Amino acid sequence: MNKSAGIDVSKQSLECGLLPEGPAFSVNNDENGIIDLVERLKRFGPERVVLEASGGFETAAASAIAAAGLPVAVVNARQVRDFARAKGLLAKTDRLDAQLLAQFAAAVCPPLRALRDEQQQALAELLTRRRQLVAMRAQEATRLQQASAPLRPQIKQHIGWLDERIEELDVDLRAQLRSSEAWKIKENLLRSVPGVGRVTCTTLLIALPELGHLSHKQIAALVGVAPFARDSGKHRGKRAIWGGRAQIRCVLYMATLTAIRCNSVLKRFRQRLQAAGKPFKVVIVACMRKLLIILNAMLRDNQPWTPSPA
Repeated sequence: MNKSAGIDVSKQSLECGLLPEGPAFSVNNDENGIIDLVERLKRFGPERVVLEASGGFETAAASAIAAAGLPVAVVNARQVRDFARAKGLLAKTDRLDAQLLAQFAAAVCPPLRALRDEQQQALAELLTRRRQLVAMRAQEATRLQQASAPLRPQIKQHIGWLDERIEELDVDLRAQLRSSEAWKIKENLLRSVPGVGRVTCTTLLIALPELGHLSHKQIAALVGVAPFARDSGKHRGKRAIWGGRAQIRCVLYMATLTAIRCNSVLKRFRQRLQAAGKPFKVVIVACMRKLLIILNAMLRDNQPWTPSPA
């Protein structure tokens, strides 16, 4: 049986399970604990180490394991729970979860993807903070409409402060992206597409590093704009998108709303779908998928935007 390791992550500790059955152990989720964890894993020599995505608490451990040359995969917690239900395992403790992750690694062999380096991680944190501030600004704008007169100056002041912080983050993000020649080339390629603005470009480069490295089907499924079949026997179910990266879909949706008006390729595609009687949601998701596939091909081939002839 292949050697596998599963690590259940919490804020305070890292519980490690080994397969074939080995002595499970726990370390603190801090610098010294992670060093100890890596040393034990190197002695064990697993073919795959799997951690659940745990709101960022797994980042330091996963990065250290990858830096040590061990194959590591960070997986969605829903996948692991579905695997547990399929095995009929209902009990849940940290130690059981760690052993379950090791079994998941051996049975499923989740794909290994390159982890973010320090620069990419810093950019991702800036992007996350920007998204939080934008959400706060939207909430304050809603409160402003409902607030009484005495409270409105205070809310307006807070909205102004949020505007300034968002602008500062935009400047930082642009400066860091343009400081790297490779990122600069990618940004120029993406910005050449009508409908793709600065925020969309920045989000794609930071939160979707796989863009340009996967096939059109893989990238559509990764983002969550690929329709999945729901057929059984003679029944043909309604296709629907499922899962994926919600952050990417949000910016892709806004970019697509612009592109179907000003981008000749997307505009014709939208008109063709509408003429066929497709509902708006089907049309917009199809256009999102087409735009994503175009961007993926451009980065893959290192080619700027060239609209196809009418």
